[in-house]
Amino acid sequence: MPHNPIAAPTMTLLTFRFAPSPNGQLHLGHAYSALLNQDLARQAGGRLLLRIEDIDLTRCTPEFEQGIYRDLAWLGIVWETPVRRQSDHFADYEAALQKLVAKDLVYPAFMSRGEIRAHIVEHETAGKPWPRDPDGTPLYPGLDKVLSPGERRRRMHSGEPFAWRLDVEKAVAALPPGGLSWREAERGNWAAAQEVKADPQMWGDVILARKDIPTSYHLSVVVDDALQEVSHVVRGRDLYHATGMQRLLQAHLGLPAPLYLHHRLIDGPDGRKLAKSNRDTGLSALRENGATPADIRRMVGLG
Repeated sequence: MPHNPIAAPTMTLLTFRFAPSPNGQLHLGHAYSALLNQDLARQAGGRLLLRIEDIDLTRCTPEFEQGIYRDLAWLGIVWETPVRRQSDHFADYEAALQKLVAKDLVYPAFMSRGEIRAHIVEHETAGKPWPRDPDGTPLYPGLDKVLSPGERRRRMHSGEPFAWRLDVEKAVAALPPGGLSWREAERGNWAAAQEVKADPQMWGDVILARKDIPTSYHLSVVVDDALQEVSHVVRGRDLYHATGMQRLLQAHLGLPAPLYLHHRLIDGPDGRKLAKSNRDTGLSALRENGATPADIRRMVGLG
């Protein structure tokens, strides 16, 4: 595996991480995030970890993973080894899920995509708008929550497909008084981080695990950040609202909350958010066309 390693520290340091998914090629937006993480880690005298978030085994490939290592090494990113690959640690996420099961904060959800769509269409046809999460996805109807424990067990043991969903209302109600918040910083100014009120209910009853993918982004990221002792999470503004749900999971799993910085996004030539399918902003294509790492820094505003 190509890498650009440095020795692990012998003392506790501030810890940053860059965590791409190997489901496409890295683009300028990834370059900005990786470089910013490295710059801030160096300013703080801290560590930079690389984590491969490859829980989606149908879309993530070894070829894309190798491309991540090549692109980051070309940029001059220096990370510690070994790299944590999420697909190697499903047991960690299963253990966290079982803690939530034991607290009765999750439930097996049996509604298919077609049933969900039909329920929402019927609701909206009656002139009632259906709530959606910050990404625009309709919230889960949650009709399964009224099933008795015996009926749940019967349907699970019969082999009926289901996903484990968080009962967000119950999880929020079980919190101590005062609610949840996280500390959000402007670029590098950690001492002046501001408290932001978390609103996990905007996401509804999110999936935490399913048969084909035994974990979810929300669950795996909070487990990994805790196990890797990540102290500073620097990531794109598109994940700002996700922090509320992750704070809820941290609270119920007894995990620490890092400091957060949600940085600006790099737009494509058409003014929209970059996608891994955009060849004109892909790092490998830019490199093949003669761009240098210094050019990339200037292009993302870090020159």
